[in-house]
Amino acid sequence: MILKLLKSRPRTVLTPPAVPVVPPGMLIWAIGDVHGRLDLLKPLVEAILIDASETPADRKMVIFLGDYVDRGPDSRGVLQYLVDLTSFSGIEWRFLKGNHEEAMLNFLVDPTTGGRWCEYGGDATLLSYGLRPPNLRHRAEGWARVSADLHHKMTASEREFLENLELSVSIGDYFFAHAGARPGQPLDRQSQRDLMWIRGSFLDSDVAFNKVVVHGHTPTPAVYVDQRRIGVDTKAYDSDMLTALRLKGENRSVVQAILEDKIVHTRRQMLAEKTEAGAGR
Repeated sequence: MILKLLKSRPRTVLTPPAVPVVPPGMLIWAIGDVHGRLDLLKPLVEAILIDASETPADRKMVIFLGDYVDRGPDSRGVLQYLVDLTSFSGIEWRFLKGNHEEAMLNFLVDPTTGGRWCEYGGDATLLSYGLRPPNLRHRAEGWARVSADLHHKMTASEREFLENLELSVSIGDYFFAHAGARPGQPLDRQSQRDLMWIRGSFLDSDVAFNKVVVHGHTPTPAVYVDQRRIGVDTKAYDSDMLTALRLKGENRSVVQAILEDKIVHTRRQMLAEKTEAGAGR
């Protein structure tokens, strides 16, 4: 009898707000996957700081969506820059953990993961620290030596930064995570792995959450936006375009740093609805 009652009980259908907003008096920027592109990150942050100085708001927050390292040319420089950013007052800096940061941390404690890490860009991070993968990648002693060298070359502040990254941030009608969230699971009960790694089951689902999910992880040629989610990974390491989503009240716009003809410039435009496809780790 109890089983029949449970089966007949109507299921709660979650729907995101028709017009999602951030709390009054708040201004938010969410920056997509950086992947070692310090040359794009600096001008983008500078544009955000100028915007912050010119826009009245009681609370200003910059959320980095993870994947600071790998693939691009200057992962070390990016980490050092992000560590230094926390000294800027007047803005709350929130740093999320991406799957590439998890892979880097795993390598520091388990050198046998080095070969796998380098398959999706870890070799670029090693190079930024003046290191190279061992000639025989399957040899445990070679990876152990590289892992020890990386640990020695990293500053304590860089290691502390990586070890204290957040998994998600929830503000107003928005939920921020590196990769997304598992449909059917409450946002406050998501697993660490899904928040950093999920892809197809999140992207391909039409099951909504009670907030709009803002994420990176899966690159698209332009910002992807629908009622459920906003994807802001525009594949900076390859496209030469790093993107930030700007949120104030119900208004949404995009700030981008773009490398064209060897010159980086920034632009801001209103967020138009896109349905781009993307791929990549």
